[in-house]
Amino acid sequence: QVQLVESGGGSVQAGGSLKLSCTVSGIIFSSNAMAWYRQAPGKQRELVARIGNGVSIDYADSVKGRFTISRDNAKNTVYLQMNSLKPEDTAVYYCNAEQRRLGVSYPEWWGQGTQVTVSS
Repeated sequence: QVQLVESGGGSVQAGGSLKLSCTVSGIIFSSNAMAWYRQAPGKQRELVARIGNGVSIDYADSVKGRFTISRDNAKNTVYLQMNSLKPEDTAVYYCNAEQRRLGVSYPEWWGQGTQVTVSS
């Protein structure tokens, strides 16, 4: 079975920092693109950051310059370093692993989510 487990969420003041971790088992981690999504109450889930199995990295415009996604293939772990946090960053953050089908990678496996709360 494939399992993704997030950790590192919590409550911080605006301007603070948090680092999320997601450890993956059940897949060859180094072969899969990984991503972080978030969902705030009453809003749709949105892509925050994505890191490919090569050099590709993408960020949502709202987090560029503040968040950094990275991965450690030896530890089967993907990270999201979040700096200069804003109240609008408050959401449940979900780790996702992609699977490539027909030459295209799609979201496939999800973690349980970790809550991030940023107060003014």
